[in-house]
Amino acid sequence: MSADPGLIGARPGGGPLRALAAFARDIKLAHSVFALPFALAAAWLVSRQQEVGLAQWAWIVVAMVGARSSAMGFNRIVDRAIDARNPRTANREIPGGRLPVGAAWALTLGFTALFALAAAMLNPLCLALSPVALVVLWGYSLTKRFTAWCHVVLGLALGLAPVAAWIGLTGRVQAPALLLGGAVLTWVAGFDVLYSLQDRDFDRGQGLRSVPVALGERGALVVSALLHVLTVALMAALPLAMPPEVPLSWPYLVGVALIAGVLFWEHWIVRPGDLSRLDQAFFALNGWISLGFLAAVVIASIS
Repeated sequence: MSADPGLIGARPGGGPLRALAAFARDIKLAHSVFALPFALAAAWLVSRQQEVGLAQWAWIVVAMVGARSSAMGFNRIVDRAIDARNPRTANREIPGGRLPVGAAWALTLGFTALFALAAAMLNPLCLALSPVALVVLWGYSLTKRFTAWCHVVLGLALGLAPVAAWIGLTGRVQAPALLLGGAVLTWVAGFDVLYSLQDRDFDRGQGLRSVPVALGERGALVVSALLHVLTVALMAALPLAMPPEVPLSWPYLVGVALIAGVLFWEHWIVRPGDLSRLDQAFFALNGWISLGFLAAVVIASIS
């Protein structure tokens, strides 16, 4: 029987704080910035129509962090053997031996429970729908084994964030929430197609699926660009879905135009045959997009 690659070189001991620190590094906790601002933007728009208490704001943040941490923990666990074979990911915490698989499971389940608790504290419908959300969040990690469109499932997982926040505060699914969710879905799927260009050759060799594997580098860049065009269109349509008492004034459209410019720049710096600036496109620019969107929504709805 071969050894579990997630345990090779694992250093026992160190206590729960060391395991938690390793887990936070592995799942890149700071990357919650991608979906959380959209959830907060949804909550802000709801707050312009009804009272939203401080506790509700807090539980939305807890739910988002718990859900993402649960999903990323599951991803690192089920992909640990693949990560160990990939030079780009071989030094992640589990294959690198700094986080035992048992500790990763314990923390993943702990964050899952935290997500369920936050959902329950928001409203009964959120709690009832939380298993559905978890199926999508955990299921994404398995999709690259059988479909090239795994990026869309990742987008769906993050796109649930504003929809879930809206449901958590109103108990209903409404058009603005769906537009926000769709914008996040296409935005995330588009930049995940770009990010996966780094692993195209490795994925092909391992029998894994992705748009770059299926369509090649140029085809993947076209798909990513089309997804981001749809992102901008969905964002631009949001004011049309808002009720008259919550107009999104001109600063919002300026914000959307700026986001369109950032996306254009992202595609300009990632070109066929030159992926040298891919990390810049993925981390810096996309982080600014989510934060900029939240700022545009807040400024436009109070001006």
